[in-house]
Amino acid sequence: MDKIPFMKLSGAGNDFVIINNFAGIVDSTDTNFVTKLCQRRMSVGADGVLLVEKADDVDFRMRYFNADGGEVETCGNGARCISKFAYLNGIASEQMRFLTNAGIYESEIVDENVKVRMSDPTDIRLDVPLQLDDGMHTVGFANSGVPHVVFFVEDLEGTDVFDLGQQTRYHGDFQPAGTNANFIRIQSPALIDIRTYERGVEDETLACGTGSIASAIVAATLGKVTSPVDVKTASGVVLKIHFDVEDGETRNVYLEGDARVIYVGELTTDAWNY
Repeated sequence: MDKIPFMKLSGAGNDFVIINNFAGIVDSTDTNFVTKLCQRRMSVGADGVLLVEKADDVDFRMRYFNADGGEVETCGNGARCISKFAYLNGIASEQMRFLTNAGIYESEIVDENVKVRMSDPTDIRLDVPLQLDDGMHTVGFANSGVPHVVFFVEDLEGTDVFDLGQQTRYHGDFQPAGTNANFIRIQSPALIDIRTYERGVEDETLACGTGSIASAIVAATLGKVTSPVDVKTASGVVLKIHFDVEDGETRNVYLEGDARVIYVGELTTDAWNY
């Protein structure tokens, strides 16, 4: 029986199966492999799969696949977890550079945390009208490597994240790629509470790094928060977002938070052949 070494890591409640694919042991075009591996109770279970691959002029290339098997541009919590994986497996030192589909990232192991310099946000939009089944909403938008809509809500616990998130994710205004949806409550100029519906997972997740970044950036652009911003995720874990605002542009965006090794093991073919 073929066996594939792997590690499972969690970043703020986002969990990932991570595989060193330098030798090409995983066929990245096999979406069935990803979807089966990510199915909870039937296999390892995860929000996504991260592959570490070779790349020129950097330590490695990060490839991220959502639980639905689709490859997307990047993942903030995944970037921290893959950095920890690379460090623990001798692929990179405490400071590293790696290629993503959203550009080159830099990251650093900081005690138990990982701090990643992400790509600068683009397409920041404020006061966007969005018609959903329950009426008209006014939202923000930012692409922090992947697209994110940001709702400002008072009753975060009572918000129907799944229904509103699903409507937003498939809304005609954001096709064909779709979007993620974040629901945030401003606690103070330095603290945001957040819940996120993620495309590809097609459900609320316990955390989303790029969603936390997009939410902090939109809130800062509106003058509601200032860097650094603590973002308390649905898991209870706090992510810290650092950024500079220069001449109205947001630059030097960093995502800092945990990257915990849950377990180390070997996948057998039973993990994806069912």
